[in-house]
Amino acid sequence: MSDASRSVERIKEVFIAFLLLGLTSFGGPIAHLGYFRSEFVERRRWLTERTYADLVALCQFLPGPASSQVGFTLGLMRAGPWGAAAAWTAFTLPSAIVLVLFAMGAAKLDGPVSQGIIHGLKVTAVAIVAHAVWGMARSLCPDRRRAGIALAAVFTVVLVNGPLGQVTAIVIGALAGMMLCRSHAEGDVHELALPVSARAGYLAGGVFVILLLGLPLLAWASPSATLAVMDAFYRAGALVFGGGHVVLPLLEAEVVQSGWVSADEFLTGYGAAQAVPGPLFTFSSYLGAVMTPLGGSLFGAALALVMIFLPGMLLLVAVLPHWNRFRRWDSAQALMRGANAAVVGVLGAALYQPVWTSAILGPREFALALTGFLLLGVWKLPAWAVVAILAGGGILISL
Repeated sequence: MSDASRSVERIKEVFIAFLLLGLTSFGGPIAHLGYFRSEFVERRRWLTERTYADLVALCQFLPGPASSQVGFTLGLMRAGPWGAAAAWTAFTLPSAIVLVLFAMGAAKLDGPVSQGIIHGLKVTAVAIVAHAVWGMARSLCPDRRRAGIALAAVFTVVLVNGPLGQVTAIVIGALAGMMLCRSHAEGDVHELALPVSARAGYLAGGVFVILLLGLPLLAWASPSATLAVMDAFYRAGALVFGGGHVVLPLLEAEVVQSGWVSADEFLTGYGAAQAVPGPLFTFSSYLGAVMTPLGGSLFGAALALVMIFLPGMLLLVAVLPHWNRFRRWDSAQALMRGANAAVVGVLGAALYQPVWTSAILGPREFALALTGFLLLGVWKLPAWAVVAILAGGGILISL
């Protein structure tokens, strides 16, 4: 097989893998990281546990949708720039399309069967995240020091609410790793296949800054509704840490307070966004489809969707060329050991709130979640199959 044919096959492989996840990854960004780990670390073995945790820690530090940034990087590592584009497209479009159809009145989420499916999907997220926490803890917290860092991260997230708590926990974990985890260097640190040149990284960083500073000026100087929408959604994506739910107040300020979308439309769309798989940032496609400035068009939906994701991806591309060099330093290895242990703690805290508290309402839901955990951990079923089984279990519970 020629190199060109092999490249095309890898791009197809990436697209199909992420399309399945885009159709079945319910539960928000923390659950998405669990789905990715199950699919690409355990099942497909595209990368090691430690490398995956490194990527998660990096993307948690950067503004933007962390799970989508991790998926973008996985596609990049597997099949180059076109693989990154395939991963983002396949993971994002299913939920975006559903939300646009919902905005156009083509979907209704009523009735006991629909509600049972949604509830079963929430329980699935419990099983997925629990499985990820268990597997990552065994690999990334093998000693008392790193277990202590993970526990400290749990307390930090509990005491400091919101995305600030998550970022603070990882920063504290990294600093603790610098002090406590320097005893030996990791023997398996190796170059990651990140086909991004330093020049491309500098270009991406420059474009990020130019758009962040230039779009508000252009929107102010011009009456163009398109420029105003581009500025609003780009700024929302550029200034949010923690992704997902954190972007909601920024979007509310941009589209509701400006009169582009009514408060009722905003809340209705947010409710629908909770019921679809994939990244919560696809809520922007719903808003773009109902906004008054662009006449509630498909163009508005596509523009809002691209602009809210663009800043996070530009920042990621700007950082990646320097990632391999950073990981080779002994101090950096110690820092990442502490940060990775903290990531386990952050996931553990998220397993309880909001994943567990929103899904486990009684013993039936607990039994269903335990079933999903065993199907993943013992029977080694793929995540999409567990999603289908537990969604059916949710229907039985509702009836």
